[in-house]
Amino acid sequence: MSIKESSTNNENKKSLESSCSEIYAVNLISGRWILSICYHLKQEKLRFFELKNRIPNISERMLTLQLKKMEQENLVVKTVYAEVPLRVEYELSEIGKKLLPVLSQLEIWGKEHKESKKKK
Repeated sequence: MSIKESSTNNENKKSLESSCSEIYAVNLISGRWILSICYHLKQEKLRFFELKNRIPNISERMLTLQLKKMEQENLVVKTVYAEVPLRVEYELSEIGKKLLPVLSQLEIWGKEHKESKKKK
């Protein structure tokens, strides 16, 4: 869902993002699918349907939208090969690869948090 450009909510979001790099980063990778896509691209280049098969609950439309967003944000690189049939591969960009240590730390934190909730 996009935020109306003239809304107070959009102005608040822009203000927070400009003053806090952490909020900017979280907004960039937030949502249900972006981190999952990064996770699956961390080892290798993948074609669209390879990604789709590894993330079974994502629709083709949503995967397309998320990959376009990630490409616009310079998180992934899309390479189109002039072959018949057309071959398209996605891989993390250099700046996208710098997100991988953050993903590892989030994984560790997530496991610890799940365990702490079980103990309650």
